[in-house]
Amino acid sequence: MRRGQISIEFLFLITIFMILLMYSINNTTFTSGPSVDLLATQINIEEKALANAISNTISQVYAQGPGAKATSYVTLAHINNENDIKKAFKLSDPLIIIFYSNGTYVAIVDSSNLTIRTYGASKNAFWSYSLYAKDLLTNYTVFGNRKTVNLDGNNIEIACLEIRPSDLPKEVKIVVEWNPDLKSSWSYSNGEIRVIIGD
Repeated sequence: MRRGQISIEFLFLITIFMILLMYSINNTTFTSGPSVDLLATQINIEEKALANAISNTISQVYAQGPGAKATSYVTLAHINNENDIKKAFKLSDPLIIIFYSNGTYVAIVDSSNLTIRTYGASKNAFWSYSLYAKDLLTNYTVFGNRKTVNLDGNNIEIACLEIRPSDLPKEVKIVVEWNPDLKSSWSYSNGEIRVIIGD
């Protein structure tokens, strides 16, 4: 063989390696199998982390009493990516719903099928306990939105925050304030969840 000449065997080996490379890339594009299950688990962990961050900040303020204010941050990587949610849960139009009943619930639903499950294999909502023992599930003056949902098999209209995944930044700011001079309220705008514990 002359210098600089490529043999047929070498080309054959390169072709085999290219086919294997293409196959491995195809397997990691999150279309099915273990990759999708892992992605779903990561999104669920972020749901729980968001619920924990909100409840923990509320608990901190509630423990300090009127006049207290606290800020916390939670970093997100997947729950704010609409395509990741669509792939992981096979949803056509994902929506994040946050509501409160003796703790914070964070749920991911399809906007055309507002079914929330807090337990079982099809669980899509995560709850985190808070010291602030209030049931705001149907308190429509505190939350800006109301949605009729199927909550664990019961059709109910709930008071909630409604957030599109694409509206969440990589880092969400949570501000909780106990101010008796203000009305109680929950709001979301520009990457900030603001909770006022008021009258």
